[in-house]
Amino acid sequence: MLEPVHPPLIDIGANLGHESFAHDFDAVIERAQNAGIQHLLVTGTTASASQHAVEIAQRMPSLLSATAGMHPHEAQHCDEEAFAQISELAHLAIVRAIGETGLDFNRDYSPRDIQERVFAQHLALACEIDKPVFLHQRDAHTRFLPILKEYRDALHSHGVVHCFTGERHELYDYLDLDMYIGITGWVCDERRGHHILEFLKDIPQERLLLETDAPYLLPRSIRPRPKSRRNEPHYLTEVLRTVAEAVGRSPLEVAEQTSANARRLFQLPSAATIN
Repeated sequence: MLEPVHPPLIDIGANLGHESFAHDFDAVIERAQNAGIQHLLVTGTTASASQHAVEIAQRMPSLLSATAGMHPHEAQHCDEEAFAQISELAHLAIVRAIGETGLDFNRDYSPRDIQERVFAQHLALACEIDKPVFLHQRDAHTRFLPILKEYRDALHSHGVVHCFTGERHELYDYLDLDMYIGITGWVCDERRGHHILEFLKDIPQERLLLETDAPYLLPRSIRPRPKSRRNEPHYLTEVLRTVAEAVGRSPLEVAEQTSANARRLFQLPSAATIN
């Protein structure tokens, strides 16, 4: 039997609330569907962005879900009122994960002690309402790991280290905690993502997830190169191609496995298909 032209995919992280999608949102969604995307999670990065993510997802609940959280860049703005709003949104059924949350010591847009406090708040919320976490970590592994470990036993719904860009030892630390690993177009970047290709095979098949992080991280391996630098969900097919080649499996097999993983982690309905 011939493989379908477009293997079934789930994009576990797309910033569809970004202003760059405002003028052609419907076309972006249509291109995603035509590329075989069966479901997308719209990422929440602030209280207001999480509210917007929920509103976007509610337009197409069979195709879209949302996350609710405060990105570490924005942690200094996570006051009591903002976190209360995130907590309220997190209880909605269409919100499938708590985050984006974590630590980013690469740019330090928010003070590190505040990042750590807000990260712990999000982990505690996820434990309280039994939802998975959507995690961000940049140049902060030595602090990120012990904080995550502190809550891991109570985090029954697991979580994903989104847009993994780290080293092999970091990967093993997260796998030891039974975390899922999100792979983006970073692996398609010959300048900075090549090292990840060397240990993609180390990720258990049942722990691998794919994402675009659109509009960021346009895969550099796309040929011909797009005129726009804006990434879109339909380019997840290029991430799939690169990952499948690196692990020595067919794109269809990787797509089916990662989609099943996404449905399991985020409790997506098995019938979440394109209409």
